[in-house]
This record gives sequence, C-alpha cells and structure tokens, in this order.
Amino acid sequence: MSDLTPGELNALVSLLDDSDREVRMHVRDRIISLGNDIIPFLEKKWENSFNPDIQKEIEELVHDLQFSLLKTRLIDWRDTDDRDLLTGLWIINTYQYPDLEYSKLNAEMHQIYFDVWTAFKNDLTPYEQVRAINNVLFNTLRFSANTKNFHSPANSMLSSVLDSKRGNPLTLCSIYLLVAKKLGLPIYGVNLPNLFVLTYKSSDVTFYINAFNKGLIFSRKDIFNYLEQLKIEPKDDYFEPCAHLQIMLRMFRNLENSFEKLGEADKVQEIKELIALLNDQ
Repeated sequence: MSDLTPGELNALVSLLDDSDREVRMHVRDRIISLGNDIIPFLEKKWENSFNPDIQKEIEELVHDLQFSLLKTRLIDWRDTDDRDLLTGLWIINTYQYPDLEYSKLNAEMHQIYFDVWTAFKNDLTPYEQVRAINNVLFNTLRFSANTKNFHSPANSMLSSVLDSKRGNPLTLCSIYLLVAKKLGLPIYGVNLPNLFVLTYKSSDVTFYINAFNKGLIFSRKDIFNYLEQLKIEPKDDYFEPCAHLQIMLRMFRNLENSFEKLGEADKVQEIKELIALLNDQ
C-alpha cells in the first residue's frame, strides 16, 4: 500500500484536523498520493474515530480518491477502440456506487440476455425478433418507464434500474441494446431531442423502437411528426445510429440535470468535469 508504517499512517490521519490549513492541505496531498489502496485503511479510521472533523475530512479524501479512479477508467474507456457500452455504464454507475463490481452488472445482464435468447425461435422476421424481446423485457421481466421519479439520479445508474425495473428512456434503451448486441441483431441507439430511442437497421429494413413505451415500433415518418410537434428542424442525426460515446455523454448530461434539480452543486461540477474528459479527444 505504501512505504509508511501503520504508526506513521495513523499520525498522518490525526493531522487532518490540524488548525494550520497549510498542514492539512499537505497531509491531504500526501494521503492522496498513496492511491486507492489506502481507502480501506481510511474507512477503518473513520469507523474508529469520534472526531467529526476528521470523519468529514476522511469522507472527502475517500471521495476524491474514488473520483480520481473513475476519471482514470473513463479516459481508458474513451481511448479504447470498441468503447464497450456495458463497461461505460459500469463506470458511470461507480460515481454513486464506487464499490460496485463490473462482474455483478455483467452477470445480471447475461441473465436477461439468456431469458430473451430462450424465447427466440429460428427464422423470426425483424419485427418478430423485436416483439420477442419486448415480450420478455416488458411483460415477463416487467421493465417499465419510471415516470414518477423521472429526474432521479438512480435512473442513470444501471444497477438501480436492474434492481427496480424502472428506468428512463436512455437506461431502458441501453439494456435493450446490450441484449440485442449479444443476440447479433442490428439494433442501435438514436439520439432524438428530449427522447432516446432505438433503430433496427439492416440492408433490408429500417424501423424504430421506443423502449420507454414498452418497445413500441414506429417509422421514420413518426420521427418527422415528432420533430414537427417540437418545432425542431430535422437533421440526419435524428434518424441514424449514434455511437456509444454519444450514449455516455447523454447519460452524464441526464445525471447533471438530476443533480441540478436536487441543488447538489458539487456533483454538478464533477459531472461537468467527466463530460469534458469524454469530449477531450
């Protein structure tokens, strides 16, 4: 973990409430330089401390260390060739749940895929494939739109959506996308204004899917009508598949909006920082 003895680490932590601000900042920098391996030690010190000032400092230190790790993971994800969607969603999830293991999300998503796969039959048409997915996700597993708490940060946390079976358009579409990808289907995300949907796009057929409305199938003409209602000029982006990076950016913007509504200014700033990292290519 570090070249410091337990006694030296204890002495370092005890200086977190020193009256000299410069000493406190030096101690913080020294502890942060030790990296994430120091977190279990800090958490134990928090449990055993009766000093609320030191506890508060430890909480902030642990958060800073975890946030730094999240940024490193996000940069690594941004710089990979495939930008795996489940990995990206797990990284976002660790903002609220830093101890969440990727393997847990992966196992839960694999079970959903297995449930859908067992319902598939040979030689289904594209429309029948989508109806089969819809039946499992929205009837058997009972995923649905979280209209009651639409702006909750939990709607952007895949683990929370998998637990509650309630999500916003983006998380429900993401679950749908991950399942469709494992099935080898040509289903992709589409970035519409105020709504995220899916498209089934092959050389033979193109149609759209609204996962927020139980997988409702609709057409290109319906998107034109939707844009017309919003008085928004049609653009190619509103009809074509978007990249995983765009899904991640939209997920972060949803989170930013959620924290703004909750008045959590510090979290808004941190999410802005993560958005900037993804945009820095």
